[in-house]
Amino acid sequence: MQYLISIVMVFLVSIVCFFFSKYLDYRITALILLMTVSIIAMLFDILPVLLTAILSGLILNFFFIQPLFTFHITNTEDILLFLMYVIIALVNAVLTFKIKEAESKARDKEEKEKTIKLYDTLLNSLSHELRTPIATIIGAIDTIKENRHKLSESNHTALLEEIDKASIRLNRQVENLLNMSRLETGMLTLKQDWCDINELIYTVIQKITPIIKEHRIHFIPDEKLPLFKLDAGLMEEIIQNLVTNAILYTPKDTIITIEASYEFNNCVLSISDNGKGFPENEIQYVFDKFYRLPNTKTGGSGLGLSIVKGFIEAHNGTIKLENKINSGACFTITIPTETSYLNNLKNE
Repeated sequence: MQYLISIVMVFLVSIVCFFFSKYLDYRITALILLMTVSIIAMLFDILPVLLTAILSGLILNFFFIQPLFTFHITNTEDILLFLMYVIIALVNAVLTFKIKEAESKARDKEEKEKTIKLYDTLLNSLSHELRTPIATIIGAIDTIKENRHKLSESNHTALLEEIDKASIRLNRQVENLLNMSRLETGMLTLKQDWCDINELIYTVIQKITPIIKEHRIHFIPDEKLPLFKLDAGLMEEIIQNLVTNAILYTPKDTIITIEASYEFNNCVLSISDNGKGFPENEIQYVFDKFYRLPNTKTGGSGLGLSIVKGFIEAHNGTIKLENKINSGACFTITIPTETSYLNNLKNE
């Protein structure tokens, strides 16, 4: 394809120049052809460019340098022009290729450095987050084993609850690690199917119920909503990450509100709370990898919101964060999607 496009470009430019040869000096034609070779050199690989350079030189000689329609050149000045044209075109092609090659190597090096930095940061960030729940689980289990007959029922229950909390936290961090890896390597593929968004939200609420101790979740389903064609697994992750984030970083007795609606062929979800909200100057950074708000409590790797954004963008959707007028923050997700009502699917 590169060879074909290169040859076609040279012939088209040559034909245009030939039609205007009465008004264009052949030296100007040489400059126009040289510019064409330079443009092709910026776009394609070295071999098509070398072919273009030689072909344009032959066309210049045959159609534009006297005597016309022959490769014979009688004028010494024209011989020098032809030789200089071919040399400059070839050198230009080679130098442009070398520059592109150097830029490509520089980009590869930069990407490798970014990848190494990413995984270093990832491992440093998650090392504490993984060790803490593992240590909690091991410690609680050892205590139960060593004091099996001495522990009261309440102490035994409390230790089991600690194990449960630590297991959920550990599972969350591992899922974040795997999800970020999928996003970074481009291995994320959507598995879209018809799903009931109300049922999806209820599923998420049931999953996170063990960590909802001092918060309240408010969700009133809209039974008139159609079915949406989405990746249910990713949507679960999106909602769960946002709700978990609100639970972890808002004060006690905060109300977390989930709303779902259908607007202009879009599935719209909003997850809001009545907490303290975000500092206005920090909102633009919250979706960056590993970013955590200053002075927040320990825990978390700063990956949750960046994963949410990646999953939403995989659906060609958008997410917006803004502080509410009274208090708290609101995440609004808008995803363009196909819709259908259950009766329509039955008829199909």
